[in-house]
Amino acid sequence: MNTETLLGPLKDATRREVGGVQVDVVRTGNSRVKRVVYPVGFRWSKDLKPVIGTELCQHAHVGFLATGRLAIQYADGTLEEYTAPQVVAIAPGHDGWVVGDEAAILIEFDFEGETVERLGLKRP
Repeated sequence: MNTETLLGPLKDATRREVGGVQVDVVRTGNSRVKRVVYPVGFRWSKDLKPVIGTELCQHAHVGFLATGRLAIQYADGTLEEYTAPQVVAIAPGHDGWVVGDEAAILIEFDFEGETVERLGLKRP
């Protein structure tokens, strides 16, 4: 996979960095398309928990993992692993981290505060 192409400039994108994670966002109607680059060594509980202030990530993530590997662990101990290329559907209430020595690039789709409800990603 040519990561140079995946990391190239995105037309009309807004870029920000949070806890070492690069996020490019493009508004598309009532939704957003995001390119999220999780660096090697990233772990939500280490890198974003201090910034966000919640025990676990409370966002839903739906999209396509283009490169890398991600591990997700929910509060109940359930562990999921995603390896590119793979579709990703992660419910709120999780810790997550990059597995291995390759950055994980996730192309994500969301509806901001309505993502969980609109995509039906609630955990029991």
